[in-house]
Amino acid sequence: MTKKINLNLDWRFHLGEEVGADYMGWDDRAWRSVTLPHDWSVEHPFDKKNASGTGYLPGGTAWYRKHFTLPQEVEGKRVRVTFGGVYKHARVWINSNYLGQRAYGYATFTHDISAFVRPGENVICVRVEHDEVADSRWFTGSGVYRDVTLEITDMCAFAEDGVFVTTERVEDGTAYVKIQYETIGGDGAAFEITAPDGSAAAKVSAQGECGEATAAIPDAELWSPDTPALYTLRGVVLKDGGEKGDTSVRFGVRTIRFDGDTGFWLNGVNMKLKGLCVHHDAGCLGAAVPKAVWARRLAGFKAMGCNAIRTAHNPPDTHLLDLCDEMGFMVMDEAFDEWEGAKNKWWQGHNVYPPKRFGYAEDFPQWYRADLEGMVRRDRNHPSIIIWSIGNEIDYPNDPYVTPLFHEVLGNNDANKPAAERMYDVRKPDAGRLAVVAKELTQIVHQLDSTRPVTSALSFPELSNRTGYADVLDVVGYNYKEQFYEQDHALYPGRVIYGSENGKSAKAWLAVRDNDYICGQFLWTGIDFLGECRGWPVRISQAGLMDLAGYAKVGFYQRKAMWTDEPFVVIAAGHADSEWNGPETERFCWKDEPGRLMRVSCYTNEKSVELFLNGESLGVKTIADEDGCRACWQVPYQPGELRAVAGGVSDTLATCGEAAALTLTPDVQSIAADGLSIAQVEVALLDAQGMPAAAHDEKVYYQLTGDAQIIGIENGKPDDLTPYAERARETYLARAIVYLRAGSMTDTVTLHAYTKSGLRASCSIAQG
Repeated sequence: MTKKINLNLDWRFHLGEEVGADYMGWDDRAWRSVTLPHDWSVEHPFDKKNASGTGYLPGGTAWYRKHFTLPQEVEGKRVRVTFGGVYKHARVWINSNYLGQRAYGYATFTHDISAFVRPGENVICVRVEHDEVADSRWFTGSGVYRDVTLEITDMCAFAEDGVFVTTERVEDGTAYVKIQYETIGGDGAAFEITAPDGSAAAKVSAQGECGEATAAIPDAELWSPDTPALYTLRGVVLKDGGEKGDTSVRFGVRTIRFDGDTGFWLNGVNMKLKGLCVHHDAGCLGAAVPKAVWARRLAGFKAMGCNAIRTAHNPPDTHLLDLCDEMGFMVMDEAFDEWEGAKNKWWQGHNVYPPKRFGYAEDFPQWYRADLEGMVRRDRNHPSIIIWSIGNEIDYPNDPYVTPLFHEVLGNNDANKPAAERMYDVRKPDAGRLAVVAKELTQIVHQLDSTRPVTSALSFPELSNRTGYADVLDVVGYNYKEQFYEQDHALYPGRVIYGSENGKSAKAWLAVRDNDYICGQFLWTGIDFLGECRGWPVRISQAGLMDLAGYAKVGFYQRKAMWTDEPFVVIAAGHADSEWNGPETERFCWKDEPGRLMRVSCYTNEKSVELFLNGESLGVKTIADEDGCRACWQVPYQPGELRAVAGGVSDTLATCGEAAALTLTPDVQSIAADGLSIAQVEVALLDAQGMPAAAHDEKVYYQLTGDAQIIGIENGKPDDLTPYAERARETYLARAIVYLRAGSMTDTVTLHAYTKSGLRASCSIAQG
């Protein structure tokens, strides 16, 4: 039966061109040993000569080689190797035989290597070319940054991603699920369904090399954000009366419906999508993000009240989708950020002209079908996915598409755009072309999955409504265009509208909450990410509600107040004379110069809040909807304690002292000795009272004993340019996080940390 082997361990890596390294017998003994997923960009210093858009980190050309051994029984078997993601322009060889290339850095792709593998030693070679780093509007990473797996099965097997399970209907508690399948050389297929508790739920079979069958599941448990119940389908290929290749698929029983007047429905229940956009990196880890890191982030999103994720703006790692299935997040799975026309890529700071225009557009004409089909086939069994997106802001004005309908136009990030770039120019691509491409992309998705709608995130709906682009979509996403909701709902009866990318203002949320026909919104963004930065020395986008180390910012709690019902209140403070007066200028710290005028904000989902300073009431304030669950006071600073009381809940924020202690708190007490498992250690500086020393930061030095590895240290500070390869880093707001990866020996792993001021701490994790 089918055997799947994770190939992430013990790759050999060489940064730079190495002509001849595709030869199986190439001497790679001097090459560095790396574990996948691997992103070489974050191993190098930040440098201003690199592109601001991709976070000032380098690219290049590199080689990977993997030696592995197969048993004698591999003869006569079908062997396939799958790459979860290689950024970018990957070329692959097996045993000196060239298999082909894949241009898109976010594509998952598979090669059938049955004709080339042999019992004994085999060698996979991968050449990665990412020489121009100004090829994206955000950090991409470089290398084999997602999993590589080997599958060994019978020659008679299921096709790659050849089983698709959908919920046809649910009646009187019984779910009817349709199973579509494709085999290679089979006579039919048989399937067994296991319930979430492990019990048998249904059996069904069908005849034919390709076909479908319907199974009835009594007393079905429905998948939802509150109850993410997962079933398992195991299938075997039938051939000449026997069972051949097998497969296993997780799925959920659930129904979805988008309605132009009443919005979104899940399992017959009307609800709003409370969504966050996320990019794919994790700061110091680059694009090579382990599943456990995503799990910590998603737990934070869940606590905020988030129920939906948008994979901005590319197919995600399947680990993220698995977690969304398991933890209960609905997903907008997005394919592309550009089609035939290359967008502006900032490399000297955001909106600093001239731009560069490298990117996926150069590969789109050749690869769009394979890449879109690959995404849909790979991901369509995930119950978390409720909508497919074929593109983000493809219709961004004059970037590069233009129209005679608008002589001059600016986008939402075009404040400094030169006059010539704002104007209609007949020599540029015409925006009418987008409707043609969108129609074809939508049809490609429908052919593979007719159960979910297709959308695109429009930045210029006032134009795309007139070119026909919006008309070919099942659901229309509006980026930062809430002002058109009411008008377009009236103009286009039956159109399904939602906010595909939105700012964090109360007004933007009220436009969703108070209009039944708006399905929801996706905020920009859930967490900070590398790249898309304003300019040196800032290395990141600061748009997140959580920082790059995964800690909640002040805006996190404002959103929690808008999206959750369990009563709470949180205090934050900032300078009253700040140019901006939003939560992004505040922090959880009450310490400043005596008498300095401070803005103290309380965030709560209660209707009113009273603020006290050192026991004296500063008054009660009622919170209106337009206030965004926030009440503010201007308070001359004096040391002591702020206390907020809202209904039956309260919060305190006291003046912090200097750092008196250093603490290390791991998220797990033990990890498997598998060379892949991850531990995340939260680092904190505390004052003498055990409170966060939020006004005090120190550089912390780390040393690890035991068979494990520090793979990254992140503090989330936007302008900290300390090379990620260093084993020391300052805290930021008195905290940081350290990522550890297991070794292969049964051992006790101990992380030691110290500062030059004499603070010390350690923590131990069992490994076995």
